[in-house]
Amino acid sequence: MRARYGVPLGITAAVAGGLVYAAGFEARSFRLRRITVPVLPQGARPLRVLQVSDIHMVCGQRKKQRWLRSLAGLRPDFVVNTGDNLSDTEGVPELLDALGPLMEFPGVYVFGSNDYYGPKLRNPARYLVEKARGRHGLNGNAPAVGVVHNPWESIRDAFDDAGWVGLNNTRGRLKIDGMEIAFTGLDDPHIKRDRYERVAGGPAPDADFSIGVVHAPYLRSLDAFTEDGYPLILAGHTHGGQLCIPFYGALVTNCDLDTDRVKGLSAHHAGGNRSYLHVSAGCGTNRYTPVRFACPPEATLLTLTARD
Repeated sequence: MRARYGVPLGITAAVAGGLVYAAGFEARSFRLRRITVPVLPQGARPLRVLQVSDIHMVCGQRKKQRWLRSLAGLRPDFVVNTGDNLSDTEGVPELLDALGPLMEFPGVYVFGSNDYYGPKLRNPARYLVEKARGRHGLNGNAPAVGVVHNPWESIRDAFDDAGWVGLNNTRGRLKIDGMEIAFTGLDDPHIKRDRYERVAGGPAPDADFSIGVVHAPYLRSLDAFTEDGYPLILAGHTHGGQLCIPFYGALVTNCDLDTDRVKGLSAHHAGGNRSYLHVSAGCGTNRYTPVRFACPPEATLLTLTARD
């Protein structure tokens, strides 16, 4: 009997232990990624940029709220929020309370699909099936009947009132210590709300520096930004793969970006140009899959320095 049932029971125990770790510890083990990107004009002073993404706030997530508030202690020059702030229709007050100290700094934002629509319970294995079929998430289809509409207008209004600049299919600017920073943003490509034709034309010629911002790093958006000559693109959405295999990495990106670039800094090439791409692994999860494995939640402090 011991030989017959020992192996299955051992496997079951290992899986159960892994789920307890992934949900109870790693999903709440918040980290700060620090990277340096040499993209500013010669002679420019370094800029400290805090990127937060994929918060997916659910009511009662006190540790996440405390951690987000603590990030204000980094004193960034400005904040970039790359979307998917909610995973709970009742979570707006707690989201805004958590981001309140960061909203004292200049900032810009774009939205993701989970800002507009509530999450759905779905089999995680579908992500692998969709990848094999060349499909990604909603794949541009309208949300099904019964999908909850999130109160995204309340988030937009609070961000705008704090002086953060909305970049959903539009351009915006921040002035930081006399430096003019121009931004070009897209609404979420994951649900085909992106309209690059509205913002095409490349970096603003009268700005000191320009950045492209988008929630989901679909190749069509990255190609457009890079072909137009943006030196830096910031994105989120992927959760870094969320459930990764140690020493191997992510299995999926939930978009058409390759898994080698699922998080962190990389290069993107298109139209004979090269852009730096930073994809945040984000600091939350869909409320129905509140687990992370070999991919802890994070925010990123990017130090932008002068080009060599």
